[in-house]
Amino acid sequence: MVVSWQPRLEVGSGPKYLAIAEALLSDIHSGRLRPGDRLPPQRLLAKALGVDLTTVTRAFNEARRQGLIEAKTGRGSFVRRRIDPDQESSAADGLPLVDLSMNMPPQPSEAILRERIQSGIATVLGSPHGSLHLHYQDSAGAGPARSAGARWLAQRLGPVPLERVMVVGGAQVALSGIVAAILQPGDVLCTPSLTYPGLKAVAEKRGIRLAPVAFDEEGLDPAAFEESCRRDGPRALYCVPTIHNPTTVTLPPQRREEIARIARHYRVSIIEDDAYGALPRKAPAPVAALAPDITWLVATLSKCVTPALRTAYVVTPGITETLRLTAEIRAMSMMAPPLMTALASQWVLDGTLDTITTAVRDESAARQKMAARILHGVDFLAHPEGHHLWLTLPDRWRRADLIAQARQSGLALVPSDAFAVGTAPDAIRVSLGAAQNRAALERGLRLLAALLVQGPGTLSSVV
Repeated sequence: MVVSWQPRLEVGSGPKYLAIAEALLSDIHSGRLRPGDRLPPQRLLAKALGVDLTTVTRAFNEARRQGLIEAKTGRGSFVRRRIDPDQESSAADGLPLVDLSMNMPPQPSEAILRERIQSGIATVLGSPHGSLHLHYQDSAGAGPARSAGARWLAQRLGPVPLERVMVVGGAQVALSGIVAAILQPGDVLCTPSLTYPGLKAVAEKRGIRLAPVAFDEEGLDPAAFEESCRRDGPRALYCVPTIHNPTTVTLPPQRREEIARIARHYRVSIIEDDAYGALPRKAPAPVAALAPDITWLVATLSKCVTPALRTAYVVTPGITETLRLTAEIRAMSMMAPPLMTALASQWVLDGTLDTITTAVRDESAARQKMAARILHGVDFLAHPEGHHLWLTLPDRWRRADLIAQARQSGLALVPSDAFAVGTAPDAIRVSLGAAQNRAALERGLRLLAALLVQGPGTLSSVV
């Protein structure tokens, strides 16, 4: 039976197709729409709302992307019988948990990601040599995939010889392989005093000692790095120069040059995690462009496209280092997923990768503007085209109390403890990309703003 559903659209609520999708979500949660209900035909709904058919089609596509509805050939669109299983209910109100903890890129409908993945894989497999992408491949990556990686990296790194380019199954695999290739248990690795948790896990697993390096509002402090080189005798430095995780700070060019100079003087290798380097329209040249002979650059697609591709490109200092890392990757994971790397290569060559990155960048910018508006007056750092914020807590809050209260209220956050090498400040990382849409993000940010103003006095009693 077709329900006589018509969304209630608020004036000025953003693009109409998103407003329709968000109204659909709201009506499902309120019970106005029930699992199995058949929605009105798109053409009739467009006429009733006074919009064109394309707007309603985009809204239905967005709702399907969120797992709210499903299309049945020849029958129409229906409310799904089970809402997205990835959504966790909060204890407070039964609403989906708003995830501000996972630092992933937003997935705007403009990116048409699901459809592009489906059609792209079909194209890859349907090519004359498509079956080769179902076989084992070289641990450094197949030649065409390495060539595509070099072409993508050239936009911000300049020309790179293919023998220095590798394709690896994600940044975490790359970091683990690089650490294994250049460090021994007991060696010292310099890192900012707030650093990527994945790097901390690699160091702990391999018995590497981390030496925290101080940073300020411009990022890693070169003087502190040089002092650590004299005091600790590190073998390598790990850094995220562009949109640092978690503080969002981008190192200015002069500091990049100073750090490269210091590293070369003390014979310290640099591991440059360029996870966010493709997001800004304008960013300083990577450290690898300044000191290619001592820098290992890792550039993943997880933060500018989707983590589902499990594809990262590594630029090594030279062919000897490429062979060493290839041996480590072979022992750890054999190779990057051939089908996904072939899809990434196709997207690099036909421009799709840049198109998706642009959509992600634009959506990130819109979400940052929303956060700036809702969290006005709160002390936080942000990059206008990044995925996350670094928020210093008001004096009334301790981070453990805020995390607990937020969880009870339906909000997932990450405390500074996850990033700290040494003493953790009272701060949290707020990720803006994992929320399924802007309506969910707005709900989460407003809840966070209310908690910060309210203080910890309403924590539930322990019985």
